[in-house]
Amino acid sequence: MGSRKPKKKKVRVAFRKNRQKRARQSDLTREADRNPEAVSDLESTERLTGKGSLSRHRTVVVDSERDQRESGLVEFRPGRVLFAIGANNCRVQDVETGTVWNCTIRRVVRTMLRDTRNAVVAGDEVLFQPVDDTNGVIERVEPRRSSLSRVSRHAAHVIVANVDQAVIVVSFAEPALKPGLIDRFLCGTEKGGIRGIVCFNKSDLGTPADLQPLIGQYARLGYTVVLTNALTGRGIPELRQILAGKETVFTGQSGVGKSSLLNAIQPELSRPTSTISSDTQKGRHTTRVAELIQLDAGGWVVDTPGIRQLQLWDVAQEELEHLMIEFRPFVQFCKFPNCSHLLEESCGIRNAVDDGLISPLRYLSYCRMMKDEADG
Repeated sequence: MGSRKPKKKKVRVAFRKNRQKRARQSDLTREADRNPEAVSDLESTERLTGKGSLSRHRTVVVDSERDQRESGLVEFRPGRVLFAIGANNCRVQDVETGTVWNCTIRRVVRTMLRDTRNAVVAGDEVLFQPVDDTNGVIERVEPRRSSLSRVSRHAAHVIVANVDQAVIVVSFAEPALKPGLIDRFLCGTEKGGIRGIVCFNKSDLGTPADLQPLIGQYARLGYTVVLTNALTGRGIPELRQILAGKETVFTGQSGVGKSSLLNAIQPELSRPTSTISSDTQKGRHTTRVAELIQLDAGGWVVDTPGIRQLQLWDVAQEELEHLMIEFRPFVQFCKFPNCSHLLEESCGIRNAVDDGLISPLRYLSYCRMMKDEADG
């Protein structure tokens, strides 16, 4: 009895609009108008239906099994994307052998209709097909179990995928501390299913007592807070322990010291760093692409380019109250079910702020995010 072939099924896949209209090779309508008697002699070599190369949808035959390599017909390998540059240049590590491959992305993957500007990102789990000893082609991107995203050019910019936690790095000074940006990142981690950790770096530039209200605010909410100094080594053992055995993304403004912290955690990484601009007091972009890096002590980290502003992607105004975790117990006390918590009377959230149960700084961040979402 021969081996049983895997069952296949047809699915409809949506594609991006093409950039130009398809030109007709001939004009049968005008030919028929000019010479009605010769209609039967006109030669038709092109399809006139709505289907074809410019169709918004196509029917694709796929295997019902998890992947085709089990059938022995195609050698698909499971991999993890280390980094992706541009739209079609990735480095993928084979999950089974540890070998790193230079991969392009199959056009069907790149052109499928998505609301993201990057089809493949660092951390993605993929299936790829080797084409020679060093190069391959990504054939499929597995569903993401978590992600950190923001708005970029009116589309979703997925920063990283499939990580357990995000270390949100901020500095005591140089660049200036922005509590509102911390809150946006924490909402982004809540949205993406990632554990948020707040790291106050460059502790030599300020006094912890000055920031104690802010530090205590996040600690009371249950977020892990760590104070570090990449130059003196303060907090590095604690941060190293937090990273052990986890998959973590380092994110935050340019110049806060993300790469310097990684160098302090594992000096062999030798991540490039730069100083703050003396004119603008803002960080310079040193890290150019998000990169997945394996740690000697166990676990993985993703070093990311700095972000100067963060607009949440795919977050409705009504969803913000859930992403601000301390709001959740008080929503039930709002008089109106569609309360925005901005101007309404008998609002459970505003009453909690007045009673000292919700931080006024966090509430201010919520109001600003609500305005941003309303402005689009």
